[in-house]
Amino acid sequence: MTSTPIADLWPAPTGGTDSRPEAAYRLLQAAVESFAERGFHATTTRDIATAAGMSPAALYIHYPSKAALLAEISQAGHAATLALVRRTAAGEGEPAERMRRLVEEFSAWHARGRMVGRVVNYELHALPEDAYAVVAALRLDIEREVSALIEEGVAAGAFTVSEVRTAARAVTSLGIDVSRWYTDRSTETPEELGRRYGELVLRMLGAQV
Repeated sequence: MTSTPIADLWPAPTGGTDSRPEAAYRLLQAAVESFAERGFHATTTRDIATAAGMSPAALYIHYPSKAALLAEISQAGHAATLALVRRTAAGEGEPAERMRRLVEEFSAWHARGRMVGRVVNYELHALPEDAYAVVAALRLDIEREVSALIEEGVAAGAFTVSEVRTAARAVTSLGIDVSRWYTDRSTETPEELGRRYGELVLRMLGAQV
């Protein structure tokens, strides 16, 4: 079974790296699993609380609603994705090398963390307006980072792209969609898939591979 970045987003309190109560951590874990399996609207607060080993009333001690759980999951997942994209885009090497690494890590992250990926990318419509605004800004920042790297590659003669923003959206959409279809039965590991997607994206951008 592949690992998941849930623990990376919210390190367990017992590890000494998270100040939140253990019960709140369990609720976040349970909410990710429930939303990914059933969808936000089909999930009840009872479903989340039961999966966390708690009573429904106990959930409200830590979160005012299931929408508040979704907001935290979505913001944390997008913030982690943005950090990954920024780190790889600003790394060493020519634009094509950095783009390959970005796509490899971005795709592998969505395979390993497919539950989080499904929730943060496919339940956007269920976010409260204020939470959606925060997430929309994070998504725009991700797109800008990818666009800037493509523009750098075009300027260096490494990429042949007619419309940078469309290309950036195509690059991120490929990786995001991995969380929708990837399962434990998939024949490729997240790393193998990332390498193949990295090569595919470079060809799509007109790079010499």
